[in-house]
Amino acid sequence: MRDALVVIDVVNRFDHEDADRLLGSFRARVDAMEAAIAAARERGDPVIYVNDHDGTWVSDAPCLVREAIAGRGGDVVARLAPRPDDPFLLKARYSIFDHTSLDLLLDELEVERVLPMGAATEGCVVQSGVDAREHGLKVTILADACATVDERLEEVALLYAEEVGGVRIERSGDGGFGA
Repeated sequence: MRDALVVIDVVNRFDHEDADRLLGSFRARVDAMEAAIAAARERGDPVIYVNDHDGTWVSDAPCLVREAIAGRGGDVVARLAPRPDDPFLLKARYSIFDHTSLDLLLDELEVERVLPMGAATEGCVVQSGVDAREHGLKVTILADACATVDERLEEVALLYAEEVGGVRIERSGDGGFGA
C-alpha cells in the first residue's frame, strides 16, 4: 500500500485568536511531529504540506516558511518546515481537499492511504481525515503528531473520526507513525 504523510497547517505565524494554546500544544508535541516526518522520509513516503493560505494566495512556499520561522513560534516551524522538493499546497478551508489540487497529486503518486498530522486536530486534521474517506482513501491520523487548542474537543473529534468516519487513529504506542 502506498502511503503519503500529509502535514497540515504547520507553517504558522501564531498570530491568531487561539495562538497561545495552539503554540503551547505544538511545543509539547513537536518531537512526535518531527519523528513522524522523519519516519515517512525513511520509508520513502511522499511528505505533502497543505497549509492555510493565511489571507494571501501567494504560493511562494519558501517565502511563507521564512516568514513563519522569523515570527512567533519560529523555532517550532523550523523543525517541521518542508524541504524544497516537498509538495506545498494552499487551502482556504478546513479540509485539505476542499478546492485544492490534492486529489490530482495523490492520484499521480498512486497513494492509497493518507497519514494526516499537524494542526489543529479537532479542526482541519479530523475534517481532512473524514473527507479523505469520502474520497475513497484509507486514513490513519497520527494523533500524537497533531497539535490542538482544546484537548477535550480533540478527543471528541478523534472519537468521531474513528467511530463515525471510519478513520484509524494511531498513537505512539501503536507501532510507530503509520508503519
